[in-house]
Amino acid sequence: MTSPLDTKLSSALGGRTASALQKGLGLVTVGDLLSHYPRRYAKRGELTALSELEIDANVTIVAEVLEASERRMQARKGSIFEAKITDGKGILTLTFFNQGFRKSELRPGVRGIFAGKVGEYRGMRQLAHPDYELFENLELSDPSAKDWALQPIPIYPATATVASWQIAKALGVVLDTLPPLEDPVPSDVRAERGLLGYARAVELIHRPAKDADWGAARKALRFQEAFVLQAALLQQRALLRATAATPRIPGPLAIAFDIAMPFTLTGDQVLVGDEIARDMATSAPMNRLVQGEVGSGKTLVALRAMLATADSGGQSALLAPTEVLASQHLRSIVATLGPDVAARLRPTLLTGQLPVAERKKAMLAAVSGSSSIVVGTHALLSDNVGFFDLGLVVVDEQHRFGVDQREALRQKGAKPPHVLVLTATPIPRTVAMTVFGDLDISTIAELPAGRIPIESFVVPLSEKPGWVTRVWERVAEELALGRQVFVVCPAIDPATPDPELDAAAEPSSATGSANVVEVTASLKANPALAGRRIASLHGRMSSEAKDATMRAFAAGDIDVLVATTVIEVGVDVPNASAMVVLDADRFGVSQLHQLRGRVGRGTVPGLCLFVTRAEVGSLARERVDAVASTLDGFELAQKDLELRQEGDVLGSIQSGGRSSLRLLRVAKDGELISDARELAAGVLENDPTLAAHSALADALARRLDETEAAFLAKN
Repeated sequence: MTSPLDTKLSSALGGRTASALQKGLGLVTVGDLLSHYPRRYAKRGELTALSELEIDANVTIVAEVLEASERRMQARKGSIFEAKITDGKGILTLTFFNQGFRKSELRPGVRGIFAGKVGEYRGMRQLAHPDYELFENLELSDPSAKDWALQPIPIYPATATVASWQIAKALGVVLDTLPPLEDPVPSDVRAERGLLGYARAVELIHRPAKDADWGAARKALRFQEAFVLQAALLQQRALLRATAATPRIPGPLAIAFDIAMPFTLTGDQVLVGDEIARDMATSAPMNRLVQGEVGSGKTLVALRAMLATADSGGQSALLAPTEVLASQHLRSIVATLGPDVAARLRPTLLTGQLPVAERKKAMLAAVSGSSSIVVGTHALLSDNVGFFDLGLVVVDEQHRFGVDQREALRQKGAKPPHVLVLTATPIPRTVAMTVFGDLDISTIAELPAGRIPIESFVVPLSEKPGWVTRVWERVAEELALGRQVFVVCPAIDPATPDPELDAAAEPSSATGSANVVEVTASLKANPALAGRRIASLHGRMSSEAKDATMRAFAAGDIDVLVATTVIEVGVDVPNASAMVVLDADRFGVSQLHQLRGRVGRGTVPGLCLFVTRAEVGSLARERVDAVASTLDGFELAQKDLELRQEGDVLGSIQSGGRSSLRLLRVAKDGELISDARELAAGVLENDPTLAAHSALADALARRLDETEAAFLAKN
């Protein structure tokens, strides 16, 4: 039987309203609308702080009309009606053109909800042609007046075309006609945790009589969200493990590689290597995420897995996010394997920028099986790229790829290949559980012996503007010791920000960002760097130019490399001892940590200077200070989660349904998520087909619509 949640809004509300909700908010079904939860609650007796409104923001506010007036326009025919509204402190102007009739509604003393886009005219904030809904007038002597004044008013995420109260009215229509809703959370679990039933929670979150109502509703719906999400992840994990893969067991190549290794593996590398070997030796496909600090040896662990795959006659595909990194991976693999093994396995590079003849040659090596290791970028995902026996997929820096791209590569195996996902961006446990709940997770926290810690300092130009001179003197001192330096900018030129910048990192000021073009010219003219070889690197350069520049820097032919975040991942230049990050507040926490990992990779100490104009106490400055205060990426990942809200964190890690959390907050709900996972695992263990839990089965089917079903299958 079809669930009421799957009913189209066009049937429940009528075509015009449904069309507005779909176009403005992407809401298609009754379930979509019911899960469009209020972002906050106002009260008729409370006023919104007008001083907190930002220019160009779409707002919904509660305020009181202070005064109203109408005047003729001087330059053209017609009139302007203006009403000033207040919160008791600030004033906001409502402006209407040729709508004098509104003076009968917007009278001094009237309160209501007003919605529109905040603009500015002659130094005064205003809403031009706002939508509004006035509160009905009740005599204070009316016994219900107090309850009415204190009743929470849901304020919904809205758009310029669909106001909050229009959403509330649509919800009212749906709730009044809604048939009973089955609860996906088993009754015994609800009873144990003291949770409202689903139908009651939905009613109270949208139509609360008092604050305690929506509080109890959110508690129940938050747990339900965690429970259904974890059940979906666990179910997908079970489905994946039920498919058949070819076991890949280490043989002569892998054993000889380990014997010839010139250094001792760390304890974490041994442990994670054993976990991978154990996974790959079975007929169920491995699906493992390996997270570890920059320089912790993730690539070495992956190479050992590639050799085990080659020992069993299979091929490995390594997907890298940039051509610079793909080329470096290939060179590193060839050098690590040695000439004899490299000649036998024929590691091959396949990128979109290869000349046609070389690209065809690489594609032939992949499809014929003559190459056992194929390293590439998005070009590997092309429909006309095939493999003879794809046994292992390695995805480097997974946060750079969407799930569609990973699945396109996984589908190139005749049987499901083993999948190894690498990330140098440490992931807090709750995020890992929420986003990667269907993967096994390994962690390499231990750095190889001999790595010298990087020193990090904040250069606070808001307080010490003169320190910028010392920055370039310090760079000159490093160069005088025969070392090399990275300078990182958040923009390519004055008009082109780095497209890879972390969207969650709000700039600290409206001033222009440091950019590669101008900074390069400035450094070449800086007397402290006279005679030094200074070059640029950014994403707008051709692949050949980027690769040639990185090769020259790695070879020591460039002293100072001015770059964007194109050097964020994987670039390995042991002689690069220092990094200057300009406008460091324009980068996210994880980006700053990743960038810093490019220096101190050799035998000399690493130095990182974070230059910022962000004011003390601002969120932007707090990010920079956090990174400078510790080298522990896992500590920073948790701090990042707390600073910028998990929606952004999840969005940067994954695309697709798992990032669209509604009420769940992974920064705060770790214990809840863990409990929900344990309970969901128990239900699935006792009832794998969910025959006795039809409401949960329906919820999972609903969650796995076409997009999300594909999403979950692609990990």
